[in-house]
Amino acid sequence: MFIAQGFKSKGNAFWKYIVGSVIVIAASTIGQFPLMIAIAVKSIEENKDFPTDQAAMLTFLDSNLTLFLMLISFAFALLALFFVVKFLHRQKFIEVTTSRPKMDWKRFFFAFGLWTAITVIITVAAYFVSPQDYEVNFQPVPFAILAIIGIALIPIQTSTEEYVFRGYLMQGFALLSKNKWFPLLMTSVIFGLLHIFNPEVEKMGYIIMIYYIGTGLFLGVLALMDEGIELSLGFHAANNLIGALLVTSDWTVFQTHSILKDHSEPAAGFDVLLPVFIIFPILLFIFSKKYQWKNWKEKLTGTIPDNLTTDDTYHSNQFDKNDGEAHIL
Repeated sequence: MFIAQGFKSKGNAFWKYIVGSVIVIAASTIGQFPLMIAIAVKSIEENKDFPTDQAAMLTFLDSNLTLFLMLISFAFALLALFFVVKFLHRQKFIEVTTSRPKMDWKRFFFAFGLWTAITVIITVAAYFVSPQDYEVNFQPVPFAILAIIGIALIPIQTSTEEYVFRGYLMQGFALLSKNKWFPLLMTSVIFGLLHIFNPEVEKMGYIIMIYYIGTGLFLGVLALMDEGIELSLGFHAANNLIGALLVTSDWTVFQTHSILKDHSEPAAGFDVLLPVFIIFPILLFIFSKKYQWKNWKEKLTGTIPDNLTTDDTYHSNQFDKNDGEAHIL
């Protein structure tokens, strides 16, 4: 049982997850210093005022440099989380990754490839339906630099978020609540609320929070049903990496030298509801058929026994491992 991995560590308690979260946040904050220093240096050299809002900060430096410096903070956070799990919780890092003995890369790449294909198809279709909304933004050298930065660091950014929310905090809230629905709900809401300061929210309004919280819920369901975060890792990496390479706009959090630039006026409506209420359920259906998911109610809303032991967790993992891996192509 993936969500119950935190029970395996003797002496583990919810207060440790609060301390661990503070440590990860502190590491992430330290990781933001290079971006702040670079902005300060340029403002001094060019005798400009230091930007005071997020939109101005995102456009103050070259977009590739800004992206690189932004993503560094996630590397700091992920490293901090590794040490928190290992030394504060006395767990193996694989235990906040999956209930399987090792990372299942086939699952990761299946989710990555599936969402990449869907994203490309949707983007190409949108371009041909409304070509007036897009500008071909492709420049070989800046795009090549973007690709290198993106491939190297965006998976670190998305993996950090997945490990924190679908791995670490999911297990922490399970330890607190002794059930599965509360961790799923709490991590989804917190994940969504952390995006509230994104430029997209300012531009499109709070209705876009349906998308952010709904995406967190979708990724949480993936983790609970599949007994690990391999699928959510793959989906999230594809979503951010392919999105950064394909399309940018003046109002998104990632300002990139992408292939296309969207000049349309954003409006939160069907575009927000489509992924959450149509596309994500279809993806869940595809994953459920491929990996033969069963017992949805128990896995998403069931309770965790107070007397759960290491052996109980181990045998549960073995059952789920054998049930799922037999269907990996």
